[in-house]
This record gives sequence, C-alpha cells and structure tokens, in this order.
Amino acid sequence: MSSRQILASRVGPLGTTVFSEFSALALKHGAVNLGQGFPDFDGPDAVKEAAHQAILSGINQYAPSVGLKVLREAIAEHGARFHGQEGIDPDTMVTVTSGATEAIFCVLLGLVDPGDEVVAFEPFYDSYDANIAFVGARPRYVPLRPPDATHATWWFDRDEVRAAFGPRTRLLILNTPHNPTGKVFTREELAFLAELCAEHDVKVLSDEVYEHIVFAPARHVRAATVPGLAERTVTVSSGGKSFSFTGWKVGWIIAPPALRDAVQRAHQFVTFATASPLQAAMAVALRLPDTYFEQLRAQYLARRERLLAGLAQAGLKAHVPEGSYFILADISGQGLGDDVAFCRHLVTRVGVAAIPPSVFYAPEHRHLGQGMARFAFCKSDAILDDAARRLKDGLSPRRAG
Repeated sequence: MSSRQILASRVGPLGTTVFSEFSALALKHGAVNLGQGFPDFDGPDAVKEAAHQAILSGINQYAPSVGLKVLREAIAEHGARFHGQEGIDPDTMVTVTSGATEAIFCVLLGLVDPGDEVVAFEPFYDSYDANIAFVGARPRYVPLRPPDATHATWWFDRDEVRAAFGPRTRLLILNTPHNPTGKVFTREELAFLAELCAEHDVKVLSDEVYEHIVFAPARHVRAATVPGLAERTVTVSSGGKSFSFTGWKVGWIIAPPALRDAVQRAHQFVTFATASPLQAAMAVALRLPDTYFEQLRAQYLARRERLLAGLAQAGLKAHVPEGSYFILADISGQGLGDDVAFCRHLVTRVGVAAIPPSVFYAPEHRHLGQGMARFAFCKSDAILDDAARRLKDGLSPRRAG
C-alpha cells in the first residue's frame, strides 16, 4: 500500500461546500431551504420552448469554444441595451462559459500567476477563495462593513483598500450586486477603485450575475462603463439568476480583446464549450422585452419585503439588501452561539435552512460574520410564508424567555 497522500495539496484544505452541507441537512430534517440560492420556480416558458426547439432542430453538437454566434451577439446587444456598454465586438470580446463559476475560474487561470496577489471584498462568494488557491496566488481581503449611524448601506474603509494593493497585486475581484450583503457599488466607489487599479496596473474581474435584481433607489453600474476600468475589466455574468435557470449553467465574459484572449485560452481546456441548445435558448432570453426585466425586479422586491417581515416577526433584525436575493440578519441576540451553531440549530430544531456567513471570510476576519445568518428569498410565496411561520414559532418563544 502506497503511503503517498491521495489528495493534491491544492484541494486538501477544501471540504464539502457549505451549500451542499446545509442543503443535505435541510433534506434530512424536512426543513424549508432558504440556504442555497436557487429558485424553486422556473423561468419564462418562451425560453424553455426555445431550448426545446433548438434540440429538435439539431443544435446538439459542440458549439464553437467561444460560444454560439447568436448568443455572443445577444450578449453584446444586452450590454448596450441595459448598461450603455457600446462597442462590444461579439467576435473578439465575448466568450460563453459553463456558468459564471467556470468563467471566474478561467479569468484567474488566464490572468493570475503563482505568487501574484488578488484583492477581494469579504464576505466573498466561496469559489473566489478556492480559485485563488488553485492558481497559487495570495488573497488580500478587505471587509465590507454593515450599515451604521453614518453609513446607510454596506461600505468599505478606503484606507483598508489602499493598504491591500501593492507591487504584487494582479487582480481586483468585484461582485456587484454583492452576494451575500446585497450591496450595490456606486459609480463614485467604482471610480475610487479605478484610480487604485490604474495606479497599480491591476486588472478587474467584475462578477455581475445579479445585474437585473436591483431595488430602487439603488442602481447597478457596470464596472466596465466607468472611466479607467473599461480597458482593464473582465465582466462576468450568467443567465441563472436573471432567468431562473440556474441548472443550465450558461455564463459569459465580456472583455477587451487581449483580456478575452487570455480567458479564452484557459476556457478552451476547462470545458471547451457549453451546451449548444441552451446557448441558443439563452440568446432568446437576453432579447426578452423590457417588461420581463421590470416584472423580475418587482417580483423580487415583493419577495424581499415578505421575508423581511417574516424575519422581523421572529425577532431577527435584518440588513435590507439593495440587490441580489439574499438577506443578512443579525442573530447576536438569540443566545444560540455563533453563526454556525445558530444555523445548525435552525435547520435541525426550527426547520429552516440558512447559511452561516463566517465561511465567506478569511480566518482573520471570520468574527465579522459570526453574528449573522444569510437567508435566500428566491422562493415562492408559500415557501417564504412557511419559513416565516417556523421562524416565529421556533425563535420567538426563546427570545421572549
């Protein structure tokens, strides 16, 4: 028997994702799952029908590695239509990927070398940390701070951001609208980050998968439209969140030709191409009328308000998100330990699954997330109402006692 370690060092420290863990617990205990961020409803019938027709019409073989031309053209049109990003060349500036997660990985593979440093805000989407480790880079995390007496929304300390940049900084990862805080970065904040990136010659990965789930008065600003960022930004998005087809895993990147080429060189050897009929259907989705996107925002606004009310009735004070479909709630007064202990109690004893956000922080900042829990509101009204009832019954008596 060989004594050689089975796991490669790059995956040794990685366990099961927190999403898989708590979804399994939810299933085991019959809990309402407000943990993993996937809708319990389908997207538009017209888009499903487009996928069906694509299969029947024979669009079933490998797509070009960069993506079907019809989808790349739709991505370019969509960027101009909704974000004012003119001049996107679908042939030299767009690559279709197997979801945003693959896109993020390929950006790191294409732009970052071992020993480089990557700046990111925390709490962070968990694949960022893993992908930085995979390419042998070093993360430099800057915590987002919750709203307080002088800040109406989540904010960052500019001196902390400046201190994170240095001679080895290669990439800044942005996520706006932000998961899990719901923060939407303002144009003025992006302009500040643009100055730092120009000063240090740093490229930007802008993860914008929640671009259509933004609540007034907040307004999503595409990073690539901010002066100083256009020439250095790779925009990542996907159809999963905007069209409620998370299982299709159709994502994309938009970038200046040289940056797109770097990402494409990695993508061609990671998945090569994404499911052809689903690409054809996603082109239809991106060209849906404005009314679809307006209704999407209105429906998510109603769900946000529904869950906020349910959390309040259970004695949980929540930070109101400006975008995305997540809410962070303050659990510090519940007397049930840190966020991990609270979420385990919630799923096993109360019957509601949430995610402990401390896992989205570096070890040195983990304490910043231990007084919160993340709830997803991308669920039907019946599910949200059931969760609210369970939370009220399971937490309010403890709070009263």
